[in-house]
Amino acid sequence: MQGLDGVTRGQQNRALGISTLAFTVCFAVWTIFSIIGVKIKQDLGLSDTEFGILVATPILTGSLSRIFLGIWTDQYGGRVVYTSVMALTAIAVWMLSTVTTYEMFLVAALGVGLAGGSFAVGIAYVSRWYDKDHQGTALGIFGMGNVGAAVTNFGAPFLLVALGWEQTAQVYAVILLITAVLFFLTTKEDPATKQRKARGEKPKSAFMQLSPLKKLQVWRFSLYYFFVFGAFVALALWLPRYYVGVYDLDIKTAGMLAAAYALPGSIFRALGGYLSDRFGARRVMYWTFVASVAICFFLSYPATDYVVQGIDGPIPFNITISLPVFVALTVALGFFMSLGKAAVYKHIPVYYPDNVGSVGGLVGMIGGLGGFILPICFGVMNDLIGVWTSCFMLLFALVGIALLWMHFAILRMEKAAVGEQLAALPELPELVQLHGPEHAGALGPESARKRGPRPEADNVSPMHPAQ
Repeated sequence: MQGLDGVTRGQQNRALGISTLAFTVCFAVWTIFSIIGVKIKQDLGLSDTEFGILVATPILTGSLSRIFLGIWTDQYGGRVVYTSVMALTAIAVWMLSTVTTYEMFLVAALGVGLAGGSFAVGIAYVSRWYDKDHQGTALGIFGMGNVGAAVTNFGAPFLLVALGWEQTAQVYAVILLITAVLFFLTTKEDPATKQRKARGEKPKSAFMQLSPLKKLQVWRFSLYYFFVFGAFVALALWLPRYYVGVYDLDIKTAGMLAAAYALPGSIFRALGGYLSDRFGARRVMYWTFVASVAICFFLSYPATDYVVQGIDGPIPFNITISLPVFVALTVALGFFMSLGKAAVYKHIPVYYPDNVGSVGGLVGMIGGLGGFILPICFGVMNDLIGVWTSCFMLLFALVGIALLWMHFAILRMEKAAVGEQLAALPELPELVQLHGPEHAGALGPESARKRGPRPEADNVSPMHPAQ
């Protein structure tokens, strides 16, 4: 990657560490309604649909803002943009504690949602500190900031009981503002932005930053992220309500069990980045989607009573997922989602190194919209169908579509990648099988040494924009 001359390991670690801390705090703020929303629902007497809209509204702002924040990061650098986002969000979170009506809660929630847009800023900022062989691991570590959802699900219920939801929001606002100041004081301009300013170059226009979004490949990445991230956020928001409604738990216990789901869905993202660097992002995506299809199938099965006509008369029995089994399945689902989140973002700096902010912003926006749309769908399906597990039925269908699209896109790419075109394929570990030994040298000895034989192929290169 260009612009890394003179960058020390200490500078890289400092940029990655403070960015990850900031994203953790932002993500905790972004999902605050998963806990205080339950109390607000009780106070205002909201339906499940209204509750779904309330907890999803911050996700809407956080999603839609990602593409613009990503572009601004490419143009002006992540240090300034990241600090500004956190400061503005802190003001909105404090204002949340002053409203009283459902409509005003929705307005305040729109401002709170800016915290989610920080992801696009951090991805672009962190990626510029690392070369291609280490970006997957670095971005995976940064993505561990998703653990903020677990922090909220675990810690916010205790604040809620001790202080009330208004003071809980104020505590979050103060912590976020302190984080913004800390980030600005401890970080430096990323190498690419610093060199561009030193040369006196103007940033690319927003129109040029958006040009890669014409490729269908980018939108396919977005669908993957709609599930691995959007569904992750949706369940982090929805599970406390699910535990209270299905298993009749109190809010503190429900929050801790929801945190058990969100925790592996966050901390193992670094592992997903490492595995993507080592084995290939496409292989990791297959692991994620196949495992998620199986888990969502079992979770979608509703509690059912059966009566079998036996020899000596009717034999009744019941199929129900017990609480321990349900918790174990959701933890496993969160784990595979964490691998998939890292694998999706491994592709972006490789395919679009000059447009990480805009492409990463779009992918993050679509994924974040999943966190907005899905909780609303969960609430509507509860109200209309009356089956608690209908949320997992929807997720089963979604991940099944993503798996099929990915698989058939890869098959088309393999068929098209013949002859001299092989040498033009991007440097992703899982493409070595297509390159073959005769092309290994062109990738460089270090890259060839790391790759080894891999059976699968990745997404198409820019020479196949229709895939």
